[in-house]
Amino acid sequence: MRTKSVGKKKINVVTLGCSKNVYDSEVLMSQLKANGKEVVHEDRGDIVVINTCGFIDNAKEESINTILDYVDAKNRGEVEKVFVTGCLSERYKPDLIKEIPDVDQYFGTRDLPVLLKHLGADYKHELVGERLTTTPKHYAYLKISEGCDRPCSFCAIPLMRGGHVSTPIEKLVLEAQKLAKKGTKEIILIAQDLTYYGLDIYKKRALGELLKELVKVEGIEWIRLHYAFPSGFPEDVLDIIREEPKVCNYIDIPLQHINSDLLKSMKRGTTHEKTDALLAKFREKVPDMAVRTTLIVGYPGETQERFQELKDWVKEQKFDRLGCFTYSHEENTGAYVLEDDIPQEVKEARVEEIMELQSQISWEKNQEKIGKVFKCIFDRKEGNYFIGRTEYDSPDVDNTVLVSADNTYISIGEFAEVKITSAEEFDLYGELI
Repeated sequence: MRTKSVGKKKINVVTLGCSKNVYDSEVLMSQLKANGKEVVHEDRGDIVVINTCGFIDNAKEESINTILDYVDAKNRGEVEKVFVTGCLSERYKPDLIKEIPDVDQYFGTRDLPVLLKHLGADYKHELVGERLTTTPKHYAYLKISEGCDRPCSFCAIPLMRGGHVSTPIEKLVLEAQKLAKKGTKEIILIAQDLTYYGLDIYKKRALGELLKELVKVEGIEWIRLHYAFPSGFPEDVLDIIREEPKVCNYIDIPLQHINSDLLKSMKRGTTHEKTDALLAKFREKVPDMAVRTTLIVGYPGETQERFQELKDWVKEQKFDRLGCFTYSHEENTGAYVLEDDIPQEVKEARVEEIMELQSQISWEKNQEKIGKVFKCIFDRKEGNYFIGRTEYDSPDVDNTVLVSADNTYISIGEFAEVKITSAEEFDLYGELI
């Protein structure tokens, strides 16, 4: 057993899952720091707080393995206490208490004040909008709402995050101003559903109004939209994307599938025809917009014919960015009563087929960029390359622009004009001009 340190205990916050969890960890860390606590992110600490994900099987497995690793470390005397919070803990708390009793305490997604108490800290209301960001200084996530009111049959988010609650525009503007003062140049708007923003507090969809206020924040140069919902999409947002230079020509809109019968079973509130009409509207209003989507394959009832319809549609639409996941049969969701009738190996093979198609589409689109000049922001240096992104690319999930570090210096977090000289499926290579 190691000797327990005298004096202040260091608190290590470990984040798993999506950008919404990153945001929540940053809020927790800010509160701890304001209480005089020493806090680190995914480093060594005396006390560990694991912010878990419980969305699909792979995420749950990663969360459980991480909890078990830190419990083992606790039993070896390497850490003193292990606390678990986040989505997995919200959804499976009774089971987790029973199966992994060596965790000191489990907390749900809305238990921040209680969690702080157990860490010897008080929740400070005056810190609303303050975060100890864990992303590189030049970009940050801005969570504009919590929870979701959509009834999607495959999704357990409402079970873990509750109903939709929008954050008022003035609070979000204040938060963006604070980020800008710290050097943030790009803010990425996140929510379970951007499309629904404002309906609860303003009785109307207010994403457009929010954008009009955020573009006024001095120092912010790029504003990016993530996780919009296709049904009820506010079309005024498209006009703002087209007309306002600060709003990136980019949207992330998870469409999940295209077969109308499966969309009905998924309770997505749309059809093949309506989805095509929406995408046509996107391209008509903002011809230069990059559309990112995610798809689910292997949903109950996805016959080979329905999967072929999805493949044909992917070929036809030529999405700029696309991710694909296997269906996960989640208890207490609407689809759980259906038979999970697609074997896992078939699901995985279908993912590979979709991503192979997308790889070819991405390669073709990237070839068209050769010889063109793009404004890029640079996130990091890796080996002999500076790694940047265009406005059509979000960090961690999209394409990158690589500029050789030979005889070239680029400040991380700065913008630069880059001429593309060559291209692969997911990477562009260029030189400064």
